[in-house]
Formats: sequence, structure tokens, C-alpha cells
Amino acid sequence: MTKPLASRIALVTGASRGIGHATALALAREGAHVVATARTVGGLEELDDAIKVVGGTATLVPLDLRDIEGIARLARALDERYRRLDILIGNAAVVGPSSPLDHVQPKDWDEVLAVNVTANWQLIRHLHALLLRSDAARAVFVTSSAAASPRAYRGAYAMSKAALEAMARSYAAETASTNIRVNLFNPGPTRTRLRATARPGEDPLTLPTPETVAEKIVPLCLPGFVDSGKVYDFRAGKLLSFQQPA
Repeated sequence: MTKPLASRIALVTGASRGIGHATALALAREGAHVVATARTVGGLEELDDAIKVVGGTATLVPLDLRDIEGIARLARALDERYRRLDILIGNAAVVGPSSPLDHVQPKDWDEVLAVNVTANWQLIRHLHALLLRSDAARAVFVTSSAAASPRAYRGAYAMSKAALEAMARSYAAETASTNIRVNLFNPGPTRTRLRATARPGEDPLTLPTPETVAEKIVPLCLPGFVDSGKVYDFRAGKLLSFQQPA
């Protein structure tokens, strides 16, 4: 039986661990060839081993998303090899400092913006033409409840996710008449290293695993998924419409 994502090319950022790792594996299991990016080579190699176990294939791309030229090179390589991109998962993120806004150091602020916002814009900038060549391109950006409900001492992270959501809304509107569908995915509290960094006193065993969360990302990537400009909230278990301006 043909797998639902057979012959699809999927790029997943932050794929060495957590939700990115689990999503890359889930996409491969459904037939996609996964182009996995992350800074941690060891984590990518572990992902490759896991993908081979489920009969999938992957291309590993060690990449720091702050490397703008690196993103451009990746886009050129995808163009030369595949001529298109079917799925983009913008997952990579850093939580940033736990600090009052007036104490956040400029280098920490810049890193949060660079990874959580600018890198995703650079991905759109360089990969848009490849997504247009797909018959059913799907872009999913991983967000956070912090975007709408910021907490004290996590201002940089909350701001970056709010900016990411605004960018995704804009991109969804701009691509409404194309074959590209753009959505956000809010996993909520998940058993990841990023979550442990943000909430060190929390019991991780009370949280859903990245594998459980990733199962709900895959349907948003299917060619038959036609919604665009929405947020899938994992805890609510449903798609939520963006609030459109009057």
C-alpha cells in the first residue's frame, strides 16, 4: 500500500531532538524523504538510524540557522537535487534567558530573535520558490502559548513566538491563491529539553512525549489537508482560526 507521503520532500529544522526529531521520524514513517537540519551532528545521526529502522530515508544537514548563507546554500542544494520542496517544518527554537526584560543581555536577545524569528523568515525567503513548485506544499511553524499569554521573565521568548505567528499569518495570506498551505502548531507543554530549561522544577513524566505530539503534526502536512492560516492546538485537539483584521 502506498504511504500517504510517498515521494514527498520534507525539511525539518531542529531535528536532532525533541519535537523536531519525533516529527522527522513520523514524516519518514509515512513515506517522506526527510531533509533534517540541526546543530548537533550526533543527534542527526541518531535520527538517521531511527529513520532507517522504519524503512525511511533522510538527508542530514548540520546547520546553525543563524548562518544565513548556510540557509541559502541549503536552498540551492534542494533546488539542484529535487527542484521542489513539499513540506517545511519550522521547529527549531531557543528558549532564551529567564530574566526581567531590563536585564536581558543584547547577545541573548539577538540569539532568540535570530533562531526563533529571522531564521524562519530566511527559510521562507529562500524556499518559497521551491514550495511553489510542489503540487501541494505544506508549511508548519511550531509556536507556543507564550505568544498570546506571556509570562514574567520570559519576555524574549514570548515576543519571538508572537512575531513568528504574525509572520505565518502574513505568509498564509500571501499564498492563499497558490498550492502552499501555511499553519501553526502549538504543542503546549511537552517533554522536551527546551521545556525542562524553561521549567526546571516541573515533573516531565506529567507531560506528553514529543512522539505523541508529532503524530498530530503529520496530518497538517498531507496533500489533502486544505486549511491554511490556522493554529492547531494540541491540548484543545483542534484547529483554531487566526483572528483576521477587520
